[in-house]
Amino acid sequence: MTTAEAVRVRTYVQALNEALDLAMTRDPSVFLLGEDIGRMGGDFGVTRGLFDKFGAERVRDTPLSEAAIVGICVGAAMVGMRPVAEIMFADFLGECYDQLVNNAAKMHYMFDGQFKAPLVVRTAAGGGFGGGPHHSQSVEGWFMNVPGLVVVAPATPADAKGLLAASIENDNPVLFLEHKGLYRVKGDVPEGYYTTPLCRAAVRREGRDVTIVTAMKLVHDALAAAEVLAQEGIEAEVIDLRTVRPYDAETLVASVRKTGRAVVATEAPKMGGLAAELSATLSEECFGYLKAPVVRVSGLDTPIPFSVPLEKLILPGKDDILAGVRQTMQ
Repeated sequence: MTTAEAVRVRTYVQALNEALDLAMTRDPSVFLLGEDIGRMGGDFGVTRGLFDKFGAERVRDTPLSEAAIVGICVGAAMVGMRPVAEIMFADFLGECYDQLVNNAAKMHYMFDGQFKAPLVVRTAAGGGFGGGPHHSQSVEGWFMNVPGLVVVAPATPADAKGLLAASIENDNPVLFLEHKGLYRVKGDVPEGYYTTPLCRAAVRREGRDVTIVTAMKLVHDALAAAEVLAQEGIEAEVIDLRTVRPYDAETLVASVRKTGRAVVATEAPKMGGLAAELSATLSEECFGYLKAPVVRVSGLDTPIPFSVPLEKLILPGKDDILAGVRQTMQ
């Protein structure tokens, strides 16, 4: 991350808004499109004020058609623009899956570099607010098997700003996941324009006994769990992936070879997702160093209900991470 002049406290939403504002000011090829992102400022307020500043040409309200939104992005990116789309909820990515997976992700390969697709699709992911089965899913597993697509998942306001700026600069299609449970989280955010490198994990807490690998909202739960574990004499290292595809395997492997134990925590169901991929890689690359099997902490294999008490039962949190660490320490 480049050094900025000052650091202020900002919410996750404000940090995203700053990144969009600064990127659009720097580069006239950047424009925004999505449902209700104009005068309304987006369903979560991320684009608030940008319509008044940049006008309807660069902050475009669209019809209720995710396929059309991403389809426009692909075409615009092919002719030199850098579109940033907002898909209101990540669950709706199913409506534009073909445009992302079969068009954007394959553009550079299919045309031997003559065309590329430098587009960003921002979307709100994750549960925890009683949104039910169509507004609460963790979708990163849907895209883990797609070469050519970058999936970014910031956990802090500072990273939300820096990673979004880096995603807009990147020449690949980027799926930018914003966990809804983080929108009001506050943190120190440098002033001015800066980028945070993609595909590089962050060690949020150093430890010697066990490595906890996670992303987005669960980073905060893992750090809270690490504080509890420290009182029990267990020093946990917490790694924030930041980019989940392609992820920073080098940092993960180095940490697990040091600690000898690993817990992978994700909000999605266990089968076939990010937790499965990470645990397989760590088992392969760190087999001779592991003192215990890799433990996966994940959501239950069920649709997410509207009931908040049931949702809390289904989705993992600090207590589940604690249980996972204690299991591997045994």
